[in-house]
Amino acid sequence: MTNLSTSSHRSLLRRYLLAGYVLMVVYASLSPFIGWQEQGLDYLDVLSSPFRQTYTAFDATINFLAYLPLGMLLALTLRTRVTGWRNLLVTVIVAMSLSLVLEYLQMYLPSRISSNADVLTNTLGAFVGGVLVFAIAPAQWFATATQWRISLFQRGQGVDYGLALLMLWMFAQINPTLPMLGNVFLTEAAHRIFVAMPEEPFNLWEAATVALNLLMIGLLLQTLLRVRRDAAIALMIVLCVVALAKFIAAAVLLKSWALMLWLNSEAMLGIVAGTLALWAMHALPRVTLLWGTALTALIYLTLALWVLDGGAPSAAMRLYHWRYGHLLNYNGMSQSVSCMFPLLLMVYLWRTSRRRVE
Repeated sequence: MTNLSTSSHRSLLRRYLLAGYVLMVVYASLSPFIGWQEQGLDYLDVLSSPFRQTYTAFDATINFLAYLPLGMLLALTLRTRVTGWRNLLVTVIVAMSLSLVLEYLQMYLPSRISSNADVLTNTLGAFVGGVLVFAIAPAQWFATATQWRISLFQRGQGVDYGLALLMLWMFAQINPTLPMLGNVFLTEAAHRIFVAMPEEPFNLWEAATVALNLLMIGLLLQTLLRVRRDAAIALMIVLCVVALAKFIAAAVLLKSWALMLWLNSEAMLGIVAGTLALWAMHALPRVTLLWGTALTALIYLTLALWVLDGGAPSAAMRLYHWRYGHLLNYNGMSQSVSCMFPLLLMVYLWRTSRRRVE
């Protein structure tokens, strides 16, 4: 009984990540969520039609890669209840069902095209993800890594929720058309070489937003870690991972002259200011720390929604040298996550404060 309870508790992080990833798949599949109408299509005809000749290798790769992490998260989450080949079978069935539902809904969106090839590649991606979990989950290093995570962070359901928030934040920050820790889309007109700079090239509010963003994630780490002084090292690791991923994404997706636009002067000043503010708050009592984090999130949300103009997701499309519609969905998803993160963080803080009171 104890082992089952412990195993179920350890799967909480996987459940949160799975729920978040499913929402992102739904967003990417149904965005922009407008123009719903009947188009006279029969779903069975769509599923039984020959594979579209216009279906490219890029489309197949994107669909495959999108569902591979879904298959891994499904298989990991289901391991507490189903093991072996049954785990793989349930994983494939659930992923295929999700793909079938989304393809059905796409029939009512004129801007999207339903395809049986999408279902096939999505299902194949989930299958490979499930096979990877089947191969690595029993390994000793996987169990050791899980135990290390449990020993490093505090215990409780809210901690797993907080870790999921941290990963969600990192996902949004990887977007190379957003400044480092910023939420304002970069545009070609304002930054292109040999073009006159705008009258106010430096925006102090953007720097303040970067500082608050850094402060939010640093304070979140302090509430998550068992030893609070480890938060500085953890924050440095998180920022290095984000910067590296952002650089790789910029090298792959952006035009050559836009490679380092994400590391602008507002970001640099904001990082310095946020680091100093985080150092000044490192010795606060835990209750005060929770209130300080909530206040930081509220101020950040106010600046992001009512002071700064983050721009439409399409504002940065001219920075890309790729011309695929998936990038517009990616920009919109990054913008949505950046706006939702402070609200989800306040939910985490409320749950943490309630747990401490109880």
